[in-house]
Amino acid sequence: MADFDPSGFELVKRGNQYEDFAVGQRWTHHWGRTITESDNVTFSAATCNWTPMHLNVEYARAHGHPDVVVNPMLVLCTVVGMSVEDLSEGGGPFLGVNQCTFHIPVYPGDTITAESVVEEMRTSASRPDTGIITWHTEARNQRGELVVDYRRTNLVAMRKAAR
Repeated sequence: MADFDPSGFELVKRGNQYEDFAVGQRWTHHWGRTITESDNVTFSAATCNWTPMHLNVEYARAHGHPDVVVNPMLVLCTVVGMSVEDLSEGGGPFLGVNQCTFHIPVYPGDTITAESVVEEMRTSASRPDTGIITWHTEARNQRGELVVDYRRTNLVAMRKAAR
């Protein structure tokens, strides 16, 4: 077998850059994600979140739920992940999530979809080749019910340095 030579593969730039965004622009993220019981158990165990509401169906039923409640942090991580291809895959540090509200529980078998709207844009004062963008993201289940919404901010690369 020949030695592997990565220079034989063309580097393909992915993601959007600062100039690809405009305030008010709406991004509908890919087809969505059905969250399974296995996803919930694996995520909860990996993060050492032993909350019975997320792992014990009888406990959840005793508290008025039809099934275990999916770990809300899994829901948030899933929604952020769905938005990465459109919003931040081009690179740039994640600066934070603000005003995150979980509206209703998610149960195993729910399919989550998401949309984001560009709320704010500005060039970075300390990094002239980047901008700072804030998006408002809303995620809904298969019935169209709002599950979670939040504002997320990222540093986003520009095609060329600001002048």
